[in-house]
Amino acid sequence: MSDAARSTALTELTAPATRAAPTELTAPTGPIEPTGSIVPRFTVDDSARRPRVHPLRRGGQLAVGLVLYTVSIALLVRAGLGTMPWDVLTQGLSRHLGWTFGTVTLAVSGVVLLGWVALRQRPGIGTIANMVVIGVLVDPVLTLLAHLPERLAPVAAALLVAVGIALNGLATARYIGARLGPGPRDGLMTGLVARTGWSVRLVRTSIEVVVVSLGWLLGGTAGVATVAYAAAIGPLVHLVRPLFPLAAPHGPPGTSASSDGADDA
Repeated sequence: MSDAARSTALTELTAPATRAAPTELTAPTGPIEPTGSIVPRFTVDDSARRPRVHPLRRGGQLAVGLVLYTVSIALLVRAGLGTMPWDVLTQGLSRHLGWTFGTVTLAVSGVVLLGWVALRQRPGIGTIANMVVIGVLVDPVLTLLAHLPERLAPVAAALLVAVGIALNGLATARYIGARLGPGPRDGLMTGLVARTGWSVRLVRTSIEVVVVSLGWLLGGTAGVATVAYAAAIGPLVHLVRPLFPLAAPHGPPGTSASSDGADDA
């Protein structure tokens, strides 16, 4: 071996090992599933990634949603083929008390809100708006629809039901998208879910069976439209809800919008 080769080999053997640069660690950008019981589960609040909507736009979306919801209620009532579950109870109470449909709607909403106290639910702006707007506007809308023929042809009645259900799905999607608080009846449902640990489906179904049965016994109209509404409203809202994305709160990044309580209006 030459002197040059021997010098090179000696240099390579005696040179200090080069350490690899430490790998840069980055924070997780999404949920990380645990691989064992000792590995913590990380979650990321995605409210910062939701579109931020100006408060006035949220208020406008809420107002339009509530007006459309009111019209949808009146259409189903006028069709005479059955109404939404809670409106069956409203009809029955209205016939026994002699109050208008809107007055009973306001009264029932107020009683339901009292139940929120025991459930430790907190109403939002949308909760109060829901009670007031629907309760005040439904009677004038029903008065307008009273100009239709007293006895509707089956096709006309079915058309009113179809338009009413479709309009209600659109209104519900707009209302939920505003994230300004659940309606009184939905807040009762979510409060019971939180307290009992039961599923939303079980609690909602139980409440609606009770109110429909009581309303029917009092003379409210439960019919094919009631069943059609119950079957169609969930898929319909799911279909149109992406058109009205959930608004993120106007606060620091990472703050949750869940305090608005609009998840199940």
